[in-house]
Amino acid sequence: MFTSALKSFTSNITSNYAVSSMPTSAAGAWKIYDGKKKSNGKAVSIFIFDRKALESLSSGLGGRSGASGTKRIYDEIIERLKKEASSLARLRHPNILELAEPVEDTRNGGLMFATEPVTASLSSLLKDGSDCGRFRDDNDLSRRRKNGEGEDEDTVIKKVELDELEIQKGLLQVAKGLEFLHESAGLVHGNLTPDAVYINAKSDWKLSGLGFSGSPDSSATNTAPPIALSELLYHDPRIPSTVQLNLDFTSPDFALDSNISSAADMFSLGLVLVTLYNSPHESPIRTNGNLSSYKKSFSSSSTTPSSNNNFLSSRPLPRQLLTEVLPRLITRRPAQRMNAREFQQSAFFDNIMVSTIRFLESLPAKTPNEKSQFMRGLPRILDQFPKSVLDKKILPALLEEMKDRDLLALILQNVFKILRTSASAKRSFTDKVVPRLREIFILGSKNGPQERDTRKEAGLVIILENAGFTAELCSGKEFKDEIVPLIQIGLESPTHSIVDKALGCVSTILGSVSFTTVKHDIFPAVATVFSKTSSLAIKIRGLEAFVVLCGGSTENALSTGDDLDGSNNGLEKSKSSHNAALDKFTVQEKIVPLLKAIKTKEPAVMMAALAVFKQVGMIADSEFLATDVLPTLWNFSLGPLLNLQQFKDFMDLVRIISARIEQDQTRKLQELSSTSTNGLSASTNNGGIEKGSSGNAYPTSNGTEYDFERLVLGSKSQGMVVGNVEPQSQKAQASHHSSSSTNPWSAQSAPDGLAGAMLPQQKPFSRAITPDQTLSSFAALQPSISSSIPQGIASGASTNISTGWGSMESTQSMKPAASTSAWSSSPYVGPGGLSKKPTLTEGPSNPAFNQSSAPTNKPSFLIAPPPNIVKPYSEVKKQGLDAYESLI
Repeated sequence: MFTSALKSFTSNITSNYAVSSMPTSAAGAWKIYDGKKKSNGKAVSIFIFDRKALESLSSGLGGRSGASGTKRIYDEIIERLKKEASSLARLRHPNILELAEPVEDTRNGGLMFATEPVTASLSSLLKDGSDCGRFRDDNDLSRRRKNGEGEDEDTVIKKVELDELEIQKGLLQVAKGLEFLHESAGLVHGNLTPDAVYINAKSDWKLSGLGFSGSPDSSATNTAPPIALSELLYHDPRIPSTVQLNLDFTSPDFALDSNISSAADMFSLGLVLVTLYNSPHESPIRTNGNLSSYKKSFSSSSTTPSSNNNFLSSRPLPRQLLTEVLPRLITRRPAQRMNAREFQQSAFFDNIMVSTIRFLESLPAKTPNEKSQFMRGLPRILDQFPKSVLDKKILPALLEEMKDRDLLALILQNVFKILRTSASAKRSFTDKVVPRLREIFILGSKNGPQERDTRKEAGLVIILENAGFTAELCSGKEFKDEIVPLIQIGLESPTHSIVDKALGCVSTILGSVSFTTVKHDIFPAVATVFSKTSSLAIKIRGLEAFVVLCGGSTENALSTGDDLDGSNNGLEKSKSSHNAALDKFTVQEKIVPLLKAIKTKEPAVMMAALAVFKQVGMIADSEFLATDVLPTLWNFSLGPLLNLQQFKDFMDLVRIISARIEQDQTRKLQELSSTSTNGLSASTNNGGIEKGSSGNAYPTSNGTEYDFERLVLGSKSQGMVVGNVEPQSQKAQASHHSSSSTNPWSAQSAPDGLAGAMLPQQKPFSRAITPDQTLSSFAALQPSISSSIPQGIASGASTNISTGWGSMESTQSMKPAASTSAWSSSPYVGPGGLSKKPTLTEGPSNPAFNQSSAPTNKPSFLIAPPPNIVKPYSEVKKQGLDAYESLI
């Protein structure tokens, strides 16, 4: 937007261009503003001259001719400034400042015109100098280049780094401009000073300041009015010196001989050259605008610049300048001076870097073979150039030549090498390189199907090789919009080498793109290539890309070392640091089906797939691993072409995944078991089984039968049991144990051999619980030694019987009676859910045996007689005392 001061400069230029509010530089009477055309955004520089500046400087000063004389002088200045701008319109040369809009009068009487973008004038650059404008000697220059110092271009007024190469390149361009003026245009510049040289955005030096130009005296055809030396040599104190002839850079041909020739410009060029190396950056001739002082300086050898006094420079000059160039420029005799063409061929420009720049400037006129040789050799010397020259001069020239498709790959190699050394690589890439890449690759492919262009494919390979570097140079959005389409073009290419490069760059770009871009743009293209290719190499490269997309690395082989101890620590360790680019759903539903569809059994493909499965094992669910991954791994492991070590690698991964599945399933079941146990305990405590008052879980009846037996047997009934009748002492003992145990049915309450004592005691003739099986479904019955009478007791030996309540020693020798076989069946589900194996138990026919006999540790389930049925006492075979009792 315009400031209030700029609003007065109304013209067609201000209507068509947006002008910055502050000037970026100044040169002579002009202030330079940045501008941009409103219609197309093209950048320009707008030169503005304000007539009020003259009036303010001349206020209070008297005039020789009064007001009319002052107006005449002002008009002459305006005409001279207009001549400067109009001369640019007539002269078209690469080293002459290019005019964009002709000069116009502003509303307040000023002037305005537009040119190509310039960063500064040489004079403002030297004045604002210090590090930027000060020349550095060779040692200091090499040190700074090595350390990367002093090459930053982001200064307040777009300064350009000046070192010896910059000076050489700039003077060479100015000499070319002078050659054009002298030989083609037939003009003498007349006022060649640092104010007449501008530096554009490409770091090129452009010649301007043609307000004092004119035809030489020796010209046969006067193409311009001659220079009025009589008026120009005398300075008027009423007007600023910036609009008058600068005597500090004037040739003695003008001031002393009044001779106008092109040799006068070469003398001025020599003074500019010394100014560049001088400190401060001033001309060796100082006149303060006084012609008498100028004549006096040439009257003495001590004040006249020459090789004897180092041309009055306060700093040492390069040897070539001091001995070969300046003596033929700053000399009193015009005939001894070299012309512009000879100056360009001097030893001052005889070095590899200057020659490279000169060749690059004339590259369009070179043959294809010369261009190719130049591009192949350029990378070897790029490191010798200043970074400012690389960024502003060489890089734009290379990008301009990218229209030559035969050189595309070679040019891109040099472009990326320059970007890797540039301090402003990000800005250069996004502003200069990306638009060219878009124009060549993306816009061209959108115009419809095109024939295969091997020249463009070679350039695409260079871009894919530097995809990781390009990701560092632009933002995520820029990378997605500009670079990802290039990768997709590479994946869709029919050339295997390009597809291989495109797949290989996946690992280098993941950190620069978002998850959405990976899932919706990159992965589908990779999956399509993998599923359609018939090349084993591309197949393997696609599998490596899957490893990367699942969070792995192509450099890491499948680890089968210390992770196979059964603890699965290695898998968990990898999983903890895992950072997959794709989500679990995509891995399970997209990648694994692609792996399962592999038909080839080539070992290289199988091992690449194994690496993918390792990453899947870190991401997928255990159920998915068990149902989908493990069967596929077993299938792949049985490939007929695998060797022993490769088969072992498959088995190692199978064990790792199996261990993970086991851990997860075990953990899940433990959690479910804990929940079920808590619920069952609560249910039991609330009364799952109705118990009698005596603690017996079985149905009870009255004690009639038991009283009868006690009556007829008397004291002998103690210590024996008939049928299901037990002594009261044994009942009491079992009852006592049942009350002291938290769970009378638990296997931990007492040894299995004490089952008879641990089980709740039944009242006489109670019905036994029968297993929930039909007779036809009983398991096979097997005879076994009775567990109710210890073997030691049966043989009469002294036995130490260990029970849940301690140890009791039995010394009584018992003679086994005639035994019968008692049968038991399995499975028996008793109280508490205990299951016992069916056994055949042999024991004494008379259950009334010594109470101290303890059962063995092998419990048995005795089939009880039918409930509530007791054999008549007479039907029982009696022996000994029992037979006697039967007679009573």
